[in-house]
Amino acid sequence: MDEAVAELAAEQASLEGVLRGLPVEAWSKPTPAAGWDVRDEVSHLADTEEIAHDTASGGPRQLNQEALSFPSPEAFTESGCDKGRKMAPAQVLDWWISGATKTRATLLTLDPKARVPWGLGMSARSFASARLMETWAHGLDIRAAVGELPNESPRLKSVAWLIVRALPYAFRIAQREQPPGTLRVDLDFEGERWALGAPDGDNSITGPAGEFCRVGVQRLKLADAPNLKADGPLAEAALQVARAFL
Repeated sequence: MDEAVAELAAEQASLEGVLRGLPVEAWSKPTPAAGWDVRDEVSHLADTEEIAHDTASGGPRQLNQEALSFPSPEAFTESGCDKGRKMAPAQVLDWWISGATKTRATLLTLDPKARVPWGLGMSARSFASARLMETWAHGLDIRAAVGELPNESPRLKSVAWLIVRALPYAFRIAQREQPPGTLRVDLDFEGERWALGAPDGDNSITGPAGEFCRVGVQRLKLADAPNLKADGPLAEAALQVARAFL
């Protein structure tokens, strides 16, 4: 658990470094997320960190209850942005950092196998990876808005692992039947090979870790990821439906 939380802290620190260097006017720059500027992205992260903390600790704003108090998932998500639009950028940044710090502290008290009731539920270890994934995904939007390249680090291995683990959920959300077979995912990262999924899978996905992760967090269209190769119907379908979030 210590390692997972340390990875999460490092990813959040990386994004914090970008945000602290921005002039106030940059917080109004539009991001690739339609209708959202940089402040909206950080506000969403801040609001979800509050909910993540309460979900992991048994607090008042637990995800599965909080989301049901809104008329739609979109309204629920937008509510966090609305809070941030009433704040100055520095206040939004402090809001996010405070929530993220509390979440990490709570995660460190949990057994890695403890269940966190986030959506269908996941282990505390997976939940730490999910927070890392969301930080990285929204960080991609923010970096794109302010003219920075996507950040790629060894922490992407946790994002890739989460994407592979979430494939059954992704097929359900897409309302598609999962093709038969087993899937092996071999990703390249700076000379390393990351082997995920079934070691002897009869379907395979290969390619750069960065492309795979950006497709999996739906920040890159599959058509724009030419270096990802799918061998077999399950592998092809997996790339088409991949999503690492609720």
